[in-house]
Amino acid sequence: MTADTIGVGLVSVGWMGRLHSRAYRALPDHFPELGVQPRLVVAADPVEAARDQALERLGYERAVADWREVLANPEVDVVSICSPNFLHREVAVAAAEADKPFWIEKPMGRYASDSRQIHEAVQRAGVITSVGFNYRHAPAIQRARELVRSGRLGRITNVRGAFLADYSSDPAAPLTWRFERERAGSGVLGDLLSHGLDLAQYVVGRIASVTALAETFIETRPRPGRGIVDRTAAATGEHGPVENEDYAALLFRFEDGAVGTMDSSRVMRGPHAEYALEVYGTKGSVRWDFQRLNELDVFLDGQEVAGYTTHLVAPGDGEFARFQPGAGTAMGYDDLKTIEAAQFVASVRRGEQLAPSVADGLAAASIVEAAEASLADGAWHDVARVDGPLTYRAATPVL
Repeated sequence: MTADTIGVGLVSVGWMGRLHSRAYRALPDHFPELGVQPRLVVAADPVEAARDQALERLGYERAVADWREVLANPEVDVVSICSPNFLHREVAVAAAEADKPFWIEKPMGRYASDSRQIHEAVQRAGVITSVGFNYRHAPAIQRARELVRSGRLGRITNVRGAFLADYSSDPAAPLTWRFERERAGSGVLGDLLSHGLDLAQYVVGRIASVTALAETFIETRPRPGRGIVDRTAAATGEHGPVENEDYAALLFRFEDGAVGTMDSSRVMRGPHAEYALEVYGTKGSVRWDFQRLNELDVFLDGQEVAGYTTHLVAPGDGEFARFQPGAGTAMGYDDLKTIEAAQFVASVRRGEQLAPSVADGLAAASIVEAAEASLADGAWHDVARVDGPLTYRAATPVL
């Protein structure tokens, strides 16, 4: 890494790998003060067509089949880990041991045990990390967090969350690795609720205990063709069992005494990406839904008009001004990942953990772990505490 160039390595050239690559390339436009020119050095993927895409579409200098070549390349300063869940632990531990800062997608591991091993490897190596909790970076969430943390909503009493999607609602969709315990771990608990739980902790504070229920509504699916494929793959006629949950619902208690509920589904008919968080206090409340990314419903005691006011995010809310000049001109999902890339690169350049850390990833996984224990016995379970740089507790970083 020179004063103005940072070498990027990518593990897995799927949709998320392509998005990481675009986010790096967008940094000079949106975060020029970082003084960084990302150089896309090498991408790894076992699929030849994906490697071709890395070279021809994304602009990587090299493409290889084995991810180990990414970590061994001395010109790679940072690594993006966008592989399927069952590879996360092995790749992330190896990256830490190779002294490579890495940006990993969530769930960080299939189970909390995977996430714990990643966290321990990072603690030993002392490398900077980032976890893909992109919803934190929405300007509306930044405004909501400010209202909560400043006391404008009074004492927080309760939180409601919903992470509802339809991406697996078709029972004819193939039985990919996402439905296997060995390769995916949990279902919506890790895939969707890890996002929601991190969001709740980022806005309100630590979740201390939880109880849960879960259900699998589509119990079998047709098997896909050969290889590691995603939900767009062609299916065969033979059916196999779905091994993890389609739906989960949690009750939880925050460390400061507030209570919360959150549910999630991957088979809902109707919602496409209804990722919502509501926070209620003694002096007001806020409501946000990802499907209305640039809006925040706000109620505060003393408002001239009773009921919610819709706040359109604008310059002054989070990093909005880097992308749009005024309220009403919308930011999008890719912009949230660009902010995430900026926090990661700024963390690496400063040697300071600003981006969501693997400690944050383990904190979310620890809630999922407690929820799965509750699924087994129906009881409340305490959430294990996590040591390390928990950025959900820290001030919003200034880039």
